Amino acid sequence: MKLKIRDTSEKIEVSKEVFDREFKKSLIHQVVTSYIKNSRQGTKAQKKYKNIRGGGKKPWKQKGTGRARAGSIRSPLWRGGCVTFAASKKKYQKKVNRKMYRIAMCAIISQLIRKKRLIVLKEMNVNFIKTKKLIRKLEELNIKNLKSLIITEKENKKFVLSSRNIPNVNPINVRSVNPLSLIKTDKVIITLAALLKLEDKLKI
Repeated sequence: MKLKIRDTSEKIEVSKEVFDREFKKSLIHQVVTSYIKNSRQGTKAQKKYKNIRGGGKKPWKQKGTGRARAGSIRSPLWRGGCVTFAASKKKYQKKVNRKMYRIAMCAIISQLIRKKRLIVLKEMNVNFIKTKKLIRKLEELNIKNLKSLIITEKENKKFVLSSRNIPNVNPINVRSVNPLSLIKTDKVIITLAALLKLEDKLKI
């Protein structure tokens, strides 16, 4: 299978196993759901009755004081007491095995190629911090106002700073590619070096 390199007249031979997979909707839904759930921390917690120190002794006797009955200063009615129906730590993780994840990623990328939403560039060298020049580059590719994901082999700080003020442009390195980032964008721009690295990563 061959892919066209947009900024040259060349074509690159790539693995059909990775870049020409069938689009399996149910598998991709499962992998994307798993990715979203695994991103949740689930660390929200409030104090239950047993988590608060003190309050073992009754504050005052049951009758004869003229005050309302009270059994403990740990009561949720008291300041500094526990919380009624307190939130506790939860595990939201949903496991997906490695092979399923790779097949889903291959299917997503294959669909991007079929829909002509993947653009391969030989290089994306940015040796300047200039937003205007990067906007001009996006205009040349006809993706100025589209939601774009730009994948490079390594993180380039100058490139990140240049794209920071451009809405809908998300620059990442190949290690950070995930199913959600690929699905949520209109166009995916990837450098040749990043494409080859991604191919090696997804080979099953």
